[in-house]
Amino acid sequence: MTKLRLERDLPYAPAQLWEMVGDVERYPEFIPWIKSLRANNRTVDADIVRFDADVTVGFKLLTERFSTRVTRAAEALLVDFDLIRGPFRKLQGRWTFTPSALGTKVAFDLDIDIRNPILDAVFKANFNLAVSKLLAIFEARARQLYGPKR
Repeated sequence: MTKLRLERDLPYAPAQLWEMVGDVERYPEFIPWIKSLRANNRTVDADIVRFDADVTVGFKLLTERFSTRVTRAAEALLVDFDLIRGPFRKLQGRWTFTPSALGTKVAFDLDIDIRNPILDAVFKANFNLAVSKLLAIFEARARQLYGPKR
């Protein structure tokens, strides 16, 4: 099992970054390893939106499919995801967005355990790089959507 917490301060409003990260259906447009994503079973309860995301990811010759339950909480500025099915024993994540002097402190927590020992070894060897790259991709997306840093 691998747990990680990464934080970054970004010069954008918390609500902007929450909206961008929570717009999961657009991930294939800007995250290169997400080959497809289909959202279904959407429910809305006050400020909380839940849906299932069926995702196909690909790295070189490796392709995997999995499904997560995504929860977007507008008032709390949270985006959570939990495994429904796929090549993991566990996959849970949470994005939080809190005001900071720079704009927003973005925190990403990930708890993952991969069933396949070979995939797990490859993932662990590249884990920090992959998650850092993911945060850089989201930062670039924020610049694209909201303009350059102030």
